[in-house]
Amino acid sequence: MSFLDRKLVQTDTGEETYLTWKETLSYAVGKGAQGMSTSIMSSSYVNYFITNIFRIPTATAARIRLYCGIWDAINDPIMGVIIDKTRTKHGKMRPYIRWAPYLSALFTLLFFLGRPDWPYAFKLTMMSIAFVGWDMAYTAVDVPIGALAFSMTPNGIERTKLFGYSNITRGIIGAIAGGIVPVALMIPYFQSNTTPAYTAAAIVAGAGMVLLTRPTFYFTKERAAYSEDVPSLMECLRLLIHNKPLFMLVISNVLFLFATLPAAARMYFAVDLMGSGKFTMLLEIAGMPSMFLAGLIVPKIAEKLGRRMNFKKFYMISCAAAAGVHLLFFLTCRGLLNRENTQQVGWPFAIYILLLAGLSLIPLEFKNLCSKEMEAETVDYIERRSGKRTEGVMLSVISFTGKLQNSASSAVALWMLTLGKYATHSDAVPVPQTANAKFALFAMFTLIPAAAFLLMLIPLKFYNVQVKNSKTEAAQ
Repeated sequence: MSFLDRKLVQTDTGEETYLTWKETLSYAVGKGAQGMSTSIMSSSYVNYFITNIFRIPTATAARIRLYCGIWDAINDPIMGVIIDKTRTKHGKMRPYIRWAPYLSALFTLLFFLGRPDWPYAFKLTMMSIAFVGWDMAYTAVDVPIGALAFSMTPNGIERTKLFGYSNITRGIIGAIAGGIVPVALMIPYFQSNTTPAYTAAAIVAGAGMVLLTRPTFYFTKERAAYSEDVPSLMECLRLLIHNKPLFMLVISNVLFLFATLPAAARMYFAVDLMGSGKFTMLLEIAGMPSMFLAGLIVPKIAEKLGRRMNFKKFYMISCAAAAGVHLLFFLTCRGLLNRENTQQVGWPFAIYILLLAGLSLIPLEFKNLCSKEMEAETVDYIERRSGKRTEGVMLSVISFTGKLQNSASSAVALWMLTLGKYATHSDAVPVPQTANAKFALFAMFTLIPAAAFLLMLIPLKFYNVQVKNSKTEAAQ
């Protein structure tokens, strides 16, 4: 109890501190619950399930992912406005964290109950309903829990540590559900009978979503002050339009969707380029150190530098480093294109690929953690300018681009496979692929992410959260 009651930040940062370890961990396990849900519903596993388990053609799957994703992205700003108009005894965000996880769990299970021998039209209908239902239910958790962090403390150092530890917890807890399918693929039986592994993962993810969000609801506090006057829809939108730094982040996030193609194609890469489904788990393991390093190092640097911490600069350095690793991947691993993909890649080459894949995720996670505090900065920025605090609608725009990014990257990945004449197959047993299909998979892991990270540097040059006390600013 003495540990749980201890302050999260022990050093003098020049600002008042609020968070205890109890509140921090309560929030972190809620993020872990999200990690369980998104790990099994992530692009790589869902895409593979749709095309090679549920036996839906890649072109059709691409359209479904895109159309469902567009609606999912649209409902984020709607949820943001709802949050900012909410006034209850439990606050603005926490009531939704209490009830929405039940629906999220239900639709997760419904999605993976599908069987490949169902009639084609029935499969498409059930999958679309489950996808849209899960997206809406998850939004009702995701936007409130993200906005809650902005309200728990105004202290930037505390927020960075909160984001860092939550990132680690999300990775650890998320791996419980997300690891079921990759671990199962290490066993020969599940390589030709993959459906039960998906069903088990859905059950675990649904249970985790419900149980682990309970501490977040009961043991966190919303400390931001809100006026009793509920802002109108037009007022929320007007404040949003005036948040120029937020829109620089939005543009960067739109470009980031091309950097997430490796996640959308990870399982295809393992099975159809490296020659075995068991590499799916090894690629997951290779990426695990990145979230731990980011979650520990970025908060430590922020605490040491205090007010001198420049998250924008750290973000840009991370993007440049990520681009460099992906270019190295392209230059040194082109041998994957010249081998027979139905044969497992040799272990020395496989280990090198795994090292590069893991290394590429380290600057990506550093960038992701920096962007969390930058998002919070944009909420503080508009509050300083207007005197109004609308973190719901502000965060929903970031969530909007994140959801659109996830769906669009899946659609792009599936369309690239379609153009390459990718040959679908049963479960995780590889079949010969065309040279174009192999190059499409290789480019999604190398050249395309490298270009995306470099392009992301452009809008960040115009990110500025300083409020100018000038007549010009007042006129704007």
